[in-house]
Amino acid sequence: MNKTVLLLPCDTRPPTLDHVAQLGRICGVRVLTPPLSLLNHLNEPGDVAALCAWLLTQAPKADAAVLSLETLCLGGMIPARRVSVPLAEALRPLDLLRDLKRRWPKLRLLASGVIVRVAHGNDPYEEKPYYGQYGDQLRAISERLDLLDLGQAVPDWEVVQAGVPAEILDDWLGTRERNHALHLEAAELLREGVLDALTLTLDDTTPVGLAARDRRGLEARLDSLGLWDRAEVYPGADEVACTLLARLVCGWAGRAARVWVRYPGSLSAQASLLFEDRCLGELVATQLRAAGCVPAESVQDADFVLAVNAPARAQAQLQPDFRTVDTPERHLPAFLDAIERDLEAGRQVVVADVAYPNGAERRFCDLLLQRGVVHRLSGYSAWNTAGNTLGTATAAGVCAWQQTDDPARAELARLEALLSRLIDDDLYQARVRPAVAAQLSAEFGGPPGPYDLGELRPRAEALLRQHLPPLARQLWQTHFAPHIAATLHLGEPSLAWPRLFTGVFPLRLEANQAEPAPDVSSDSAAQTRP
Repeated sequence: MNKTVLLLPCDTRPPTLDHVAQLGRICGVRVLTPPLSLLNHLNEPGDVAALCAWLLTQAPKADAAVLSLETLCLGGMIPARRVSVPLAEALRPLDLLRDLKRRWPKLRLLASGVIVRVAHGNDPYEEKPYYGQYGDQLRAISERLDLLDLGQAVPDWEVVQAGVPAEILDDWLGTRERNHALHLEAAELLREGVLDALTLTLDDTTPVGLAARDRRGLEARLDSLGLWDRAEVYPGADEVACTLLARLVCGWAGRAARVWVRYPGSLSAQASLLFEDRCLGELVATQLRAAGCVPAESVQDADFVLAVNAPARAQAQLQPDFRTVDTPERHLPAFLDAIERDLEAGRQVVVADVAYPNGAERRFCDLLLQRGVVHRLSGYSAWNTAGNTLGTATAAGVCAWQQTDDPARAELARLEALLSRLIDDDLYQARVRPAVAAQLSAEFGGPPGPYDLGELRPRAEALLRQHLPPLARQLWQTHFAPHIAATLHLGEPSLAWPRLFTGVFPLRLEANQAEPAPDVSSDSAAQTRP
């Protein structure tokens, strides 16, 4: 495609940042990001002024920009939950977007925002520091405030409210209100034509709570402005940069990508999810629309197949789960048969593995590898929430559909992206991370802290370097190297933050040079000429 896209990511985790660039290389899109020193580090906000200056400097050379509102205005998605920046100051960078559109009208601006979550765990690092103490009570308040907004009686409201000091509750609610006002102002930019698309996502959400209330308010505003042709509101967060890249690619292709969706069971589309406010089938529909895709009328009509490895009835945290995930209503061998038939028919297939959150289903990946076809997939994803996984896999399908005119380059980029996800989502999240946690627990007399490893980080990284590289090399040697003329270069794995949840696994594929043709001298040629 030979396009350039500027990216302000919502944070600096590798799946959020690096994978967008990998997908871009498949379809010939160069993704430019600011220096890491300007972006947030966990809960430390990025340099908003410097990020604005970077955008202004880079805009003349770009075709589009994919922008996180939280990064642009508040220094990052996680800092946006914590910093005490006044609303007027938070809105100021939006004037830069008006200026960019005025100076370069053809520059496409796609923005995303994350409706502030009500975190499931008591994390004092990604949330306000007091969340570690009052997280349970704040979740209870969130649910009851939403029920009150829906007109329902809440008999224990005063008792629940009294469980949190008034100044803490005011601060927590005030942060939410500021970020909600930012999203409403972004809708005005969409109405003005400054933004070409606006995606507002719900991170770790539930059907009832303050995030649901904020969603209803944003939907009502978009209704009144008539902006649904360019706006989306749905569950997701970290994957949105991939999704908006796919939306751009579909726009440059001149039509929506047609997608055929496969499930492993007849009930899977109705499966409930742990971190979303709707069933799986509805989530898939919203993710496809956000990426500029439409459902295909038949598999023969599809540009690619989205194979969703789903639970039979509901996601579960621990593997294996035979009550709601791997039940008789779900038949993995038949599902894998269908994937293999699609590949044999020459169809592009991407796999979204959402049977369990926060990593691959081990049984599914083992069976997939047994088939000997994993290297032929156009993409794979199984990280974090179902929304993260679906958006990333869909974007891989779109980019493979519109791959660059240089087949060798596109193939190498596809394999790098595919291998990166398999190493992170299957080898690390589903296998090595639990093993490292168990070993740390055995060595230090208790499980490592889920939010901050503290002094255990060096030992955790040593165990990571011990366990992961051999598995990654085995995956490459067994399932990729026999089919691909390339060499795998693995960098040293590490942890992005002081917790086990997010690893960094640098890798690079280098195409093998063709064997030089034999040197045939003129004398020897003459001797063999008839």
